[in-house]
Amino acid sequence: MLKKILIIDDDTDLCMLLSRFLTKNGYEAEVAYSGNKGIAKYKAESFDAVISDFRLGDMDGMQLIEKLKQLDSRVIILIITGYSDIRQATEAIRMGAYDYIPKPLIPEEVLNILKQMTATNFVKKRRQLLQEETAPQENTGGSSEAFFIGSAEATRFLYQQVEVVAPTNYSVLLYGESGTGKEVIARTIHHYSKRAHQPFVALDCGTLSKELAGSELFGHVKGAFTGALQEKIGHFEMANGGTLFLDEIGNLSLDIQASLLRTIQERVFKRVGCNKEIVADIRIIVASNENLKTAYQKGKFREDLYHRFNEFTIQLPPLRERVEDIKPLAGFFLKKSCEENEKEIPGFSESVLKAFQKYPWYGNLREMRNVIRRAVLLTPANNMIEEAALLPEIFEDNSPQVMTPEQPITVPQYPFSNGAAVLKEASARAEYQAIMNVLQRVNFNKKKAAELLKIDRKTLYNKLKLFQEQE
Repeated sequence: MLKKILIIDDDTDLCMLLSRFLTKNGYEAEVAYSGNKGIAKYKAESFDAVISDFRLGDMDGMQLIEKLKQLDSRVIILIITGYSDIRQATEAIRMGAYDYIPKPLIPEEVLNILKQMTATNFVKKRRQLLQEETAPQENTGGSSEAFFIGSAEATRFLYQQVEVVAPTNYSVLLYGESGTGKEVIARTIHHYSKRAHQPFVALDCGTLSKELAGSELFGHVKGAFTGALQEKIGHFEMANGGTLFLDEIGNLSLDIQASLLRTIQERVFKRVGCNKEIVADIRIIVASNENLKTAYQKGKFREDLYHRFNEFTIQLPPLRERVEDIKPLAGFFLKKSCEENEKEIPGFSESVLKAFQKYPWYGNLREMRNVIRRAVLLTPANNMIEEAALLPEIFEDNSPQVMTPEQPITVPQYPFSNGAAVLKEASARAEYQAIMNVLQRVNFNKKKAAELLKIDRKTLYNKLKLFQEQE
């Protein structure tokens, strides 16, 4: 558990406030009022984490990280930064900082981050991610998830395309089913591009509401709208100089698409509520589960924006079309899961490997990873993974199934009250049951579920959120 913290800041009041707060909450905290004093103190003593202002009197955050990393490559650093320095702070994360905390500093936020780092073992995972991002692997399915390259023909063709487009500044459009690794490919393109040492920023457009999309993309100034209590930097600004990855791009509303088109065409943008233009030097990679050409033909997506994005298109193959990769991928995820659980598992039984190759993997790489993580958790150390550790559907007949009344399915019970079966509640219960049935049929792929239910995905998200709130 993280217990001993070094605070580095030339603001003596902030140092004392944070030091007393952490001490009160069970931490041992020491302070240093300059970068050099902080480095000297870290050299003389052992600390679990360092919390430092980005701007110090004698050096900045980048220099501090570099010097501390020379002393201890595993040092954990939290950066405190003003909003004007957030771009530099994101670069500091690439250099090895764990996270940044914007001013004005809220001590409870620092405490939550420290608790999260302990509870999730994030420190170890962060080091692994940094190693993976900076060390591309050979074409052998090595230790990096980001650069795993299989031997299947479809996989080789995929990475040939990545190799061709990565050094250019083209916008890239990625198509693929859920779980095929679109963000992994986007990161790989960024890694091999000329922008590799600049930020890579990802945004899932499928989670954005119409009201907040503009703020998330472009940022806003204080007072721009109700609830805008302080400035917010947008993803375009965070990614400036580097690569912006927009997943589920088809979910953006048409008015946000218009703002996005203007930004791409003119290479400038404005924060919401501000007239000052900011130059955007960004490479954009977008991803979609649905065909954007079909979407613009239906009026759901702007044709001019589609052509802006469609400078180079890559289709990611589903796992069921990469059968040769299934065994090495299973071994790769097994190794990762064993490291995560600090457990030794020698491999899979022959019947499990055969089942893996027959199973259609509707959730693709994400599903395989989760299946193997669960199996590792359930398998005793030093034992082979057997059928008992896997979900039954891995071994069932995987031919397409038709939903009929004769095929009942067990789903979680409706979470509302058990009171009188009034009409409104009975209707809601039936709706919940129908949604859960479909979600289980498609392995909780929300896009496929929404299509089968004949509702849009946002409506499905809203209904699921409502059910969760009633639990």
